[in-house]
Amino acid sequence: MNYYSTNKKTSAVSLQEAVVKGLAADKGLFMPATVETLPQEFYDSIDTLSFQETAFRVAEAFFGEDVPADVLRQIVCDTLNFDVPLVRVTEDVYSLELFHGPTLAFKDVGARFMARLLGYFIRKERHGQVDVLVATSGDTGSAVANGFLGVEGIRVHVLYPQGKVSEIQEKQFTTLGRNITAIEVDGTFDDCQALVKAAFMDEELNRHLSLTSANSINVARFLPQAFYYFYAYAQLKRIGKAQNVVVCVPSGNFGNITAGLFAKKMGLPVKRFIAANNRNDIFYRYLQTGTYTPRPSIATIANAMDVGDPSNFARIIDLYGNSHAAITADISGATYTDEQIRETVAQTWRTSGYLLDPHGACGYRALSESLQPGETGIFLETAHPAKFLETVEGIVGERVEVPAKLQAFMKGEKRSLPMHKDFASFKRYLLSL
Repeated sequence: MNYYSTNKKTSAVSLQEAVVKGLAADKGLFMPATVETLPQEFYDSIDTLSFQETAFRVAEAFFGEDVPADVLRQIVCDTLNFDVPLVRVTEDVYSLELFHGPTLAFKDVGARFMARLLGYFIRKERHGQVDVLVATSGDTGSAVANGFLGVEGIRVHVLYPQGKVSEIQEKQFTTLGRNITAIEVDGTFDDCQALVKAAFMDEELNRHLSLTSANSINVARFLPQAFYYFYAYAQLKRIGKAQNVVVCVPSGNFGNITAGLFAKKMGLPVKRFIAANNRNDIFYRYLQTGTYTPRPSIATIANAMDVGDPSNFARIIDLYGNSHAAITADISGATYTDEQIRETVAQTWRTSGYLLDPHGACGYRALSESLQPGETGIFLETAHPAKFLETVEGIVGERVEVPAKLQAFMKGEKRSLPMHKDFASFKRYLLSL
């Protein structure tokens, strides 16, 4: 399948080129030329399929023309070696727990898939060294770094905003070493993302290095996130609750909800989506006004959503033909302050015994406030609460158990490279590799 740019000022490319390049030459994001509607028999029998088998059927629709079936199946099975359970919180509200992977965050799915797909292409073409650039506001860095750790022929450079990620998140990508370098930028996530995009557009850098991105701007990172929307529906179907399904997604850079929208385009029976924001409410304002006005991000306790110019907005616009009416027909929005997030974590813990992380709290609250009679709601619990230990313990007033996986990361020694947010500094670093 070919992949075209959202800016439509350059020729379409193969899957391999889209994955290796990350960003199109005209600065647009790659989109699949077609979005295949999966057959009804798939949906009729989806509740009998395993997570891996469900994901393989979805993966075939995007990658099957370019990757042999046995290779693709192996990539899917290697990626999804953990569960994504649907957990009941209230009568009609369920949490899709996406934190059972190696770094306890939803990005394990996309990052692990991309690492394996990129590794396949590198081996296939006997490609030289590839440098992966990734900006993170929290969980992307850890998922990508651990997904690519030790992969031959790939160096990973994780850019993150100094002092704006949790200690546990930071330890997950600054303690690894080997082929992973953590770059601590004196700025915001948006500054980090701007540095990555500028590097892709710099002719001199691209003559010297083979650069790609592992942010959700890369098709191999964001498309696999569609897998768990199908699996969530399958789990609802098993318990007879798969009618009038509403899905609420805590949203920052909008790769996660975009993957869900692709799932809907493929025929997944989702009635509507809700995009839950923290105070960085750029998309919420777009839904209300029809005008997209990016602005500098604001630091919040739901830090992975602290994005002032979501990259994947371009994909949503493209997917819906630039129609505000079509977008608002499928997606509504909500926005919450830190105080409201704390209130939601505390109240949910008291009333149901379910512990939310700050991002999941936005999703749970938005869903609870808008769910209509006869609807079944799913919100995405995108990271384990212990990744925000100080914040969550301060809210609930109790000690939160830290999983063994996180404890192991915390024992490591932080190693990072300080970096100014100006592009000249970043470019000098890359040219020195």
